[in-house]
Amino acid sequence: MDIPFPVSNYLVNFFRETRSLAYLFVGKDGCLASWGGKLKEYGIVNLQIGVDASQQIFFLEGLLPLDGFPLFLPCLKTEVGICADVHLFPENEGDWVLLLDATWDEIQIFKVQQEANSRRLMQHK
Repeated sequence: MDIPFPVSNYLVNFFRETRSLAYLFVGKDGCLASWGGKLKEYGIVNLQIGVDASQQIFFLEGLLPLDGFPLFLPCLKTEVGICADVHLFPENEGDWVLLLDATWDEIQIFKVQQEANSRRLMQHK
């Protein structure tokens, strides 16, 4: 599917501003090759190129390199307490890690769970 540039540009800007877009690129050797976006909001700081990514970012331990298939980790809680949707997808030279703030989603899920728990308690009374 071809996406017109104005549409893809809008989506990138939307995610950058509303979902704290951040990304990492990890080579097939497991070493961090590049990064960008709002990583500091997720507590990811002091990164070093050429150093094992899983030693620098705790939640990547055992996930990379990908075996040719993308991976989605919804509502992963970071070390600083931010909830992030983490998308991992492969490319020939390495794997991309995309982080999007999922705090609003986490709050909505919590509200639904609380409502369900309240209804169960009312039924037992």
